[in-house]
Amino acid sequence: MRANLRHRWLWLLLALLVLLAGGFVLWALTGPSAGPDALAALEGDTRVVVEQGAWLTFAPRDSEPTVGLILYPGGRVDARAYAPLAREIAAEGYRVVIVPMPLRLAVLAPDRATEVMAAFPTVTQWALGGHSLGGAMAARYAYRHAARHAALHPDPVAGLVLWASYPAATDDLSARTLAVTSIYGTRDGLATVDDIQASRELLPADTVFVAIEGGNHAGFGDYGPQSGDLPATISVEEQQRQIVTATVALLRALSMSH
Repeated sequence: MRANLRHRWLWLLLALLVLLAGGFVLWALTGPSAGPDALAALEGDTRVVVEQGAWLTFAPRDSEPTVGLILYPGGRVDARAYAPLAREIAAEGYRVVIVPMPLRLAVLAPDRATEVMAAFPTVTQWALGGHSLGGAMAARYAYRHAARHAALHPDPVAGLVLWASYPAATDDLSARTLAVTSIYGTRDGLATVDDIQASRELLPADTVFVAIEGGNHAGFGDYGPQSGDLPATISVEEQQRQIVTATVALLRALSMSH
C-alpha cells in the first residue's frame, strides 16, 4: 500500500514538472513577434545581401567586411524584429549577424558568438551587441572571453554595443580594454535612465553613453509595444536612425584602429 502511494506521488510530481516546463516554454515562445517592417527588411536589395539560416546575416553587397557586429535579441523577442537596424548597419559596410536564441532567451546560450566568429574568418574585429537581456548576455560573453583569451593579439572581440541594456554586477568590464557604447531611451520603462547611470561603474571609463531623447524600450526593434514600457515621444524611425548612427560610430572607430 505504501509503495503504491509513493509510486502515485512520483507520477504526480513528474506530471507537475512536465506542466511547469511546458508552461515555461509556452511563455518564452509567445513573446513579441516581428512586425511588417522587420519582415520586409529580411529581403536583400541593391545595397545589402541577407541570408537566413541558423543566423540572420546581413552584409554589404559590394565589399567584404573586416569588421562585424554580433547581435543578441532581447528576451522573448523574435530575432527578426531587429532586421531593419541590422540592414541599415550593414549598408554602411559591416557584417551584422543576429543570433536567434533557444526559447528566445540569450541567457540560455550566451556563448553563441564563438560559432559566429569562427564562421566568418575574414572579419578580424567584432563588436558584440544586444538589446535588453541580449545586451546583458553580450556583456557576459565579453567578460568571459577576456578572461579566457587574454593572450590573443589582436583580440577579435574589440567592442560592445548595449541597446537599452547593462552588464550584470558579476560582469565587471571596467578594467577591460574594450570600446563600449551604451545607447538608451529616456522614455524606457524597463531599462531606465537610473539603471543605465548605475551601470557606469561596470563599464570602461571611456564608454560612450548615447541618450535618445523620447525613445523607449520597444523602439530598439520592430515588435510593437511592450508591457511595462513607456510611450515614446519620437517616431520609431527616428529612434532607430539614432541607434544606427551611434552603433556605426563604434564600428567605424574599430575600422580605423586596424
